[in-house]
Amino acid sequence: MLTLRDLNRATLARQHLLDRHKGDVTDVVHRLVGLQAQEPRPPYLGVWSRLEGFTRDDLHTALHARTLVRATMWRATLHLVTAADFAAFRPLLRPVLAAAARRFEGIDADAVVAAADRLLAHRPHTFNELRPRLQEEFPEQNERALGYAVRMLTPLIMVPTEDRWSFPRDSAFTPPGIALDPAPRLETLIERYLAAFGPATPADVQTWSGIGGIRRVMNAMNLDRLTDAAGRELFDLPGAPRPGGDVPAPVRFLPDFDTLILGHADRTRVLADEHKGRVATKNLRIKAVYLVDGFAAGTWQIKRTGKRAKLLISPFTPASLEPIEEEGLRLLAFAEPDATALSLEIAT
Repeated sequence: MLTLRDLNRATLARQHLLDRHKGDVTDVVHRLVGLQAQEPRPPYLGVWSRLEGFTRDDLHTALHARTLVRATMWRATLHLVTAADFAAFRPLLRPVLAAAARRFEGIDADAVVAAADRLLAHRPHTFNELRPRLQEEFPEQNERALGYAVRMLTPLIMVPTEDRWSFPRDSAFTPPGIALDPAPRLETLIERYLAAFGPATPADVQTWSGIGGIRRVMNAMNLDRLTDAAGRELFDLPGAPRPGGDVPAPVRFLPDFDTLILGHADRTRVLADEHKGRVATKNLRIKAVYLVDGFAAGTWQIKRTGKRAKLLISPFTPASLEPIEEEGLRLLAFAEPDATALSLEIAT
């Protein structure tokens, strides 16, 4: 039987949040099967918390080399993934993304996708550019619906720029130039998920990926069967790390929309139920949190005034401020390298 702390430490170990990974930025993104990337900055901060010696240029260079790409993936949301994982797993998402596209009725999806392919073959487009051009060809359709259908149905990647976090607010999209796997395996995806988030239930895998029919596949796989404190069956990879609940866990800062907070149907291995409402907002944002002893202990945000940068924390529970401040100011120095004064403040 795995206790809640056992689950917490097993997942943190696989997320490189007990010890930072010593290696390459692509290794970390591969290990996590991607990082949520609804906005440009969070993936940088998520990697910073997991990779020793990480610099902005490490990720910026990988994006421009297209070993890493930012694209619509899990749960029909933007993620930073390796090019290899885009090729391997984007085909598995076709039914999920096609179902999402059907929320708008009356659209000839094949015709719209063909028109978008023709336009994007000439040059990258932002969706603010693409939508009106599509409506010229489909004047009876809602402009937003046309853009959404293309985003769901056409494999595209975002074009990196020289912006601070590699993408402007209104990014251009382009065909990936990557051959997609003609025979993707759901079993491979499940194994990769467990390597990053396990031990886990089929509902956890389905919540993270958006793909249905997970339990049937997991039941047929050669996986360890475990139970948690509530008696639920958990699956895991044979030999996967489970360091035990008594292993120390350092303070770590996770950005908005971090993949760890979104990675399970039951988030209590990291986020207590009583704190969920302070992290997940009504407009579907997932706030940045910091971990103390492995669990979310508060939210944080950066406030910038001129050359002064302040890390504002909102604690859920009392905790020693010294390690929080030490790690928080290191994060702030990374996120705001041109600031001349750094400070941490507790919200009142």
